[in-house]
Amino acid sequence: MKIINIRFPGSRRLYPHQPGELEVAPNEILVAEGERGPRLGSAIGEPLEIEWTLPTPPPVISRKARDEDLHKAQEFRAREPEACQVCRAAIGEHNLPMKLVKAEYIFDGSKVIFYFTSEGRVDFRELVRKLAQRLRTRIEMYQIGVRDEAKLLGGLGVCGRSFCCSSWLSNFAPVSIRMAKDQGLSLNPAKVSGGCGRLLCCLAYEHEVYAAYREGMPKIGKRAVTPKGIGRVSRYDIFTDRVFVIFEEGREEGFKREEVQRLSPNAEQAGPAEPEPADNADAELEGNE
Repeated sequence: MKIINIRFPGSRRLYPHQPGELEVAPNEILVAEGERGPRLGSAIGEPLEIEWTLPTPPPVISRKARDEDLHKAQEFRAREPEACQVCRAAIGEHNLPMKLVKAEYIFDGSKVIFYFTSEGRVDFRELVRKLAQRLRTRIEMYQIGVRDEAKLLGGLGVCGRSFCCSSWLSNFAPVSIRMAKDQGLSLNPAKVSGGCGRLLCCLAYEHEVYAAYREGMPKIGKRAVTPKGIGRVSRYDIFTDRVFVIFEEGREEGFKREEVQRLSPNAEQAGPAEPEPADNADAELEGNE
């Protein structure tokens, strides 16, 4: 099956389509079926012959975009701020617990999609009827999460660069507070949370490296055997390939990874009682994962 990937405006994700009888060139603007109706999208790369294993075949590209399609798309894009104002006014009239994020017209003006966030389900049937009367087109309301809100609106992260989700990231990967712990990062919510208020997506980028480095090694706070005696592991530094150990007299020293060994279970049980580590940060970040 011949497949070509299409990228739609506002998304970094690639959607596979069948070119059908069309000869499609890279970066050519096409009319194709998206998740929420026909949209204009750009062809990414050349069509490829692949073996399609999914039960449902990908959609077929409708046609190549014409000049009038591009002009219409530009015209309706200019109307989106006005549609947002109309929708916000209607939301206020109905006193609905929802926050409007963005309005998006389908390129031919046949439908406008309103993206919103809300803590729970919202009955917006009356709102849709009122918007259809005022805007004289089909209305679709689409509830999104705070991560998707950041992706649509964009912004700058704590690193000073544009949000990953709005610039290049195509899918959201699961992120947990364990990733921050494994990398020895501060567990202060302000330090490990992104503009969306959730854990930073970039915590997942290097986690596999840290996890592989610590595999088979004693955990932080556990007793370990070193060339200079027994101490407790205080931290890891993968950049210098050092495992830091604190000895009973309070001295901290770094060793190469292969120089630090786990203490045998019997020796660990015979050792002094291990203090319970304070883990208040977990309570602060509960529900943020």
